[in-house]
Amino acid sequence: MQTIQLNNGVKMPQLGFGVYQIPPEETSEAVYQAIKIGYRLIDTAAIYGNEKETGMGIKRALDEGLVTREELFVTSKLFILQAPEDKAAVTIEHSLKVMNLDYLDLYLIHQPYGDIYGAWRALVAAQKAGKVRAIGVSNFKAAKMIEFVRINDVKPQINQIEVNPWNQRIADQKWHDKYGVQIEAWAPFAEGRQDLFTNQILAEIGQQYGKTVGQVVLRWLMQRKIIALAKSTHPQRMAENLDIFDFALSQSDMAKIATLDKKESAFFDHDDPQQVEWFMQRMVDTEK
Repeated sequence: MQTIQLNNGVKMPQLGFGVYQIPPEETSEAVYQAIKIGYRLIDTAAIYGNEKETGMGIKRALDEGLVTREELFVTSKLFILQAPEDKAAVTIEHSLKVMNLDYLDLYLIHQPYGDIYGAWRALVAAQKAGKVRAIGVSNFKAAKMIEFVRINDVKPQINQIEVNPWNQRIADQKWHDKYGVQIEAWAPFAEGRQDLFTNQILAEIGQQYGKTVGQVVLRWLMQRKIIALAKSTHPQRMAENLDIFDFALSQSDMAKIATLDKKESAFFDHDDPQQVEWFMQRMVDTEK
């Protein structure tokens, strides 16, 4: 597995397995199978409701000797409700407890709302205490990332954002490179929206190499030096997504994919008032 070195020296696998929207009752088996197939980066979050089951899948793989803990890179995230510094510290401890882990490899502030600066102080403290190896943010636009880097003494190692062929974030990546913050892509397939898996350009590129559209997209991200998360509950598809290190896209292929960029989210804009209102209501609902 290829790795990327973060700005604090920690090396992180470039391709990982995400458990977003996997039902809790299916998560443990999915995580176990992913590790068995070869994934070493596992990504969950408090709001996903499957941290415990993610930990169960990891424990099973460890107990069977498929991997050592040091070979895994486990990520979780802090939701808006837990953003104040004191709540963030408690939530990190809770994540460790329910996942049955002594430390997390990466912990992120999940959304750019609420007391993100208080939360960051808690993440920095957890990192200094050895409870978290790397820390970062998620869904921060480039401008917010720059502000965050310049105001805080410890800058994020990661910003996990939407990156896919419809929303390529070319300009954002230049800003992240300038400030030494690594981009990690969620929804690299845009959940198949806008007929991604049948797109003619991506399909024709894949045919050249005997690869699927999904494999082309993941390879495109690897060559852009972006960390990516892929999700599936089917072992065959998990293995397919991992089988992308035996070919390389040409400059011509990369240029063709660049023409697909719509420069807009396939999902939502984090600055849209209606979307912010939705997140705030989600926070209230979660607290009940």
